[in-house]
Parts: sequence; structure tokens; C-alpha cells
Amino acid sequence: MLFIFHLPRSLFELFSEIRLLLFSKKLTKDDITVLQKLFPFFNQLRKEHQEEFLEKLRIFLASKTFFARGGLKEITREMELLIGATAVMVTFGFNQVRMKHFSKILIYPDNYYSTINKKYHQGEVNPKLGIIVLSWKSFVEGFLIANDGVNLGIHEMAHALKLENQIHYNQESNFFNPQRWKVYTKYANEEIQKIIAREGSFFRDAAAINIHEFFAISLESFFEKPSEFEQYHPELYKAMVFLLKQNPIVLFQKP
Repeated sequence: MLFIFHLPRSLFELFSEIRLLLFSKKLTKDDITVLQKLFPFFNQLRKEHQEEFLEKLRIFLASKTFFARGGLKEITREMELLIGATAVMVTFGFNQVRMKHFSKILIYPDNYYSTINKKYHQGEVNPKLGIIVLSWKSFVEGFLIANDGVNLGIHEMAHALKLENQIHYNQESNFFNPQRWKVYTKYANEEIQKIIAREGSFFRDAAAINIHEFFAISLESFFEKPSEFEQYHPELYKAMVFLLKQNPIVLFQKP
């Protein structure tokens, strides 16, 4: 007779975490060189924060599977590192958040056609399937101008982060402080109305579609041009600092 022993979910997840920590692949010197050359956020961090960043990136990459789609011939190490680094940047203020629900990352070489809504996309996040989808061309273009506040990688990771906060069955939800979110949405909704009224805004028009798009677009500026953001709207910027538990301006200050 075959007996099958089922671990309680909490113990199963504990063993999974231990296995992940023990067997995840360490980053190499070549990996770190890629980050130093191509990922400004990492390069500007102080030494102690760089070490923290690398450890979080190691764990994040070990928990994801990357898939080539749409004729993309291979997933390169550079793709994994830069996409993973973008996710780590967005989640850097949260010690235990690595967006567990989104275990699969699909990469297309260029914009791809959706048979669902009959449109071309640069990227999307699908919570039902637990996937993040990116156009590699558009992802790279987001980093070519480092301070324009337009970055597909940050945008899609922001959507994934917000959704992760709402998913209640993976023990990684509700990491946004409700009061901090309330303050953020107050200023965000005021800014949305300002965009709709054509009164001039720091953020592009697409931010007015809804609070979800505003969140993603505001994160693009938060990371790519934090000083200008803070100068434009100190209260909204401060609300994001408290919500995300990090301040790029302070992180980049050298001792």
C-alpha cells in the first residue's frame, strides 16, 4: 500500500523557501558587470544597498521561469538580469516581496498582437495565469533615456506589484499600508482630474485612464526622475515614498 504524506501548506511553503535559498544560483562577476553597465538604479546605490539588491535579485530570478515567444530565439542572461533587476527595484522597500504569484515571464522580440482584444501590446500583466509579458524592444527603449519617465519595465512591474498586494492566497498580500494607500490615492485622483481638465501635469495623458494606470505611470517618474517629481508635487512624492518604503533620492546619496 502506498502512503502519501501531505505537508500543511505553511510547512510546504517553508521548505520551498529553504530550498530556494539553498539552491538558487549565485550571481557572477559578469552578472554584476551587466548591472553596472546597463542598470542605472543599481549603479547609483551605495555599497551596502548594492549588496542587498544583489541578494534580492538572486532570489527573484530563482523563483521565476522565462519563456521566449513570438519568434524570439533565446532568453539571454542579460534579459533575465535586467527584467529581474527592474522587479527588484520596484519592490526594493519590501523585504519579503518578490511577486510570488507571477512565476512566469514571457518575452516577445517586439510588440505582439492580442487575439483577445485585437490590439498590439508592448506588455501586460495577467493575474489569472500568473504571467508578466514584455516586448524586449520596448523594454530596452525604456532604459535608453534614463530620465524621461517612460519605462515599460517599471510600468508592468508596477501593475504586477499592485495586483500582488491584492492576491490573498499566496501569503504575500496586503503589504501596502492601507492608510498610506489612502493618502496616495487622494493626491493621485486630484492629479487625474487635473489631467482630464487639461490644466497641465507632470504626468502624461494616459495616467488619467484610471488609478491603476496612474499608479504605473507615477512609478515610472518616481524611479526615473525623482527630484523633478518631488519638486512638482512634494506631497504626492512623499506619499509614494511612504507607500513603497523607499526614496530613490536618499538611496542615491553617497556617504
